[in-house]
Amino acid sequence: MCRKCRSKISWFDNVPLLSFLILRGKCRNCNSAISLRYPLVELITGIIFLFVYLRFGYSFPALYFLVLSPILISIFFIDLDHQIIPDNLVFAGIGVSFLYLVFVSPEYFYSSFFAGLISSLFLLFLHFITKGRGMGLGDVKFALLGGMVAGLPAGRQGLTNIFHWFFIAFLTGAAIGCILILLKKYGLKSKIAFGPFLIFALFLIIFFRL
Repeated sequence: MCRKCRSKISWFDNVPLLSFLILRGKCRNCNSAISLRYPLVELITGIIFLFVYLRFGYSFPALYFLVLSPILISIFFIDLDHQIIPDNLVFAGIGVSFLYLVFVSPEYFYSSFFAGLISSLFLLFLHFITKGRGMGLGDVKFALLGGMVAGLPAGRQGLTNIFHWFFIAFLTGAAIGCILILLKKYGLKSKIAFGPFLIFALFLIIFFRL
């Protein structure tokens, strides 16, 4: 429904990107502006789906990542807005990954689960030594899912992917944090959601390293 007039949005006004362009970014009923967040998320999702097809073609891995990607995108924006990573989304992603590993890639089951466990324990260690200020428990739980995905290749390749995943996430997080501090958007003691950086780095691993 429209968040301004509370009127129900018809299906033909809810077609990704196309409806926003036809309506010129305004509600059909009350003419209030529609947030750019909606077409932006729709565009990002479409681009990621395209990358999934280009990377995996018509295959079971492609189907897996088409299901997983909206979960990751949802976590990205929820954590960005509220600094919360919902458990139900994390568990949904773990469930989808579990089914994929059991029925499609059982040879990667143990290595993937081990990678997720190692990733989660690493962030849990950071959570304890920073007393929760440097890393939240939501990030710790998400690392179990992210580690399973990044660690899909068995053996050394999976461990290498995890290292690259954390390196990219911490590097981009530090860079964006410094920029925000220099722009005086955040202070030195401000908390910045880390989930979006973990997810951004995970997509890079999925498309360019797996």
